[in-house]
Amino acid sequence: MKASTFVYPWDVNGDPGAPERIAALGVRQATLAAAYHSTRALTPRHPRHRIVTAEHAAVLYPTDPAGPRWADRILRPHPAGDWAPGDAYGEAASALERAGLEVHTWVVLAHNSRLGAEHPATSVVNAYGDRYPWAPCIAQPATRAYLVDLAAEAAVRPGAAGTELESLGWYGLQHLHAHDKTSGVALGDAGMYLMALCFCPSCREGYAGRGLDPDLLAESVRTALEPLWQGAPDDAGWAGVEKLLGQETARVTRAWRDDTARTLQEEAVAAVRAEAPEGFQVLLHADPVSYHVGANPGVDPAHILSVADGVVVPCADGPGLLTPFAEQDREGAVLAANFPIVSGMGGAPDALAAGVASARDLGATELRLYHAGLASDADLEATREALSALSTP
Repeated sequence: MKASTFVYPWDVNGDPGAPERIAALGVRQATLAAAYHSTRALTPRHPRHRIVTAEHAAVLYPTDPAGPRWADRILRPHPAGDWAPGDAYGEAASALERAGLEVHTWVVLAHNSRLGAEHPATSVVNAYGDRYPWAPCIAQPATRAYLVDLAAEAAVRPGAAGTELESLGWYGLQHLHAHDKTSGVALGDAGMYLMALCFCPSCREGYAGRGLDPDLLAESVRTALEPLWQGAPDDAGWAGVEKLLGQETARVTRAWRDDTARTLQEEAVAAVRAEAPEGFQVLLHADPVSYHVGANPGVDPAHILSVADGVVVPCADGPGLLTPFAEQDREGAVLAANFPIVSGMGGAPDALAAGVASARDLGATELRLYHAGLASDADLEATREALSALSTP
């Protein structure tokens, strides 16, 4: 089973031992960040630093704001600062390739706090009027055009054999933002859906086009959420949304959001393929429940496997989310099971072999490991042992 690990350019650049150390894990591929959100990251083995602070969402390669793609555009990508200067992606990719690793780009799309700060109108707005500056609304035409062009530019970097597109769909409340203090009320699955419903002008127009009065809808959402703020239990799953909002209203909101995400995914994948060489692999980070939001946005499994070459599926809580994709029985589709290997972030590298075996039984064809740059030496050794055991007949 082909395995890849996620890597940042700053894990590699300036550390001559990093490429060989990553290859020694037993992976054949490195999924290297080319466009990424703001973060504060450990680099526990780097000879020059231990903490990297990426202050804002940025592309990690040179981009030309005056070039044909971005000229006269209000929304455009920002280059990184001193945490990833110059062509940080290209430098790291070359080093990883010299170590014998195939390199694929890792592109974060609809997750961008700087975009929300500089262009507030681009953000998701909930039923209370609160903006989510980290969450660009994917219904807005200018935002969609920006995301499609960013996907094409960041994905198809020189020498890359494929890409993995993260956050290509709706984002919501579920995002650690600065010193996050949002877990005091357990909203649950249904409450999180209601808090993710956007009421920016584009979404209000979308609801109206499907027969809903957006003002009445916002009022209904606030009314539905009130018992949850008071501590009432949240009915799990879509049945809970229907109970809180009403079956028909819930259906229409989901149809609007599903269609919006599907068409964006189609456009972005088509744009990547238009610029990519033959054989370039396009995968999406995805959750098989279409109303879910976040870094692994909800998709319709049948639809997404007809658009992309496959999916990267979160398996931190077990490999069960693979099943709806495997049931599509798409010949040649990549179903990559994504396991965290950083024990300090909830990963369990000691249990990796058992997890991968279960994922393979459920249809996984490839393996993703999050994240070689963040993991401790002990975590890397446990991962190496697990991959070695899996490759032994």
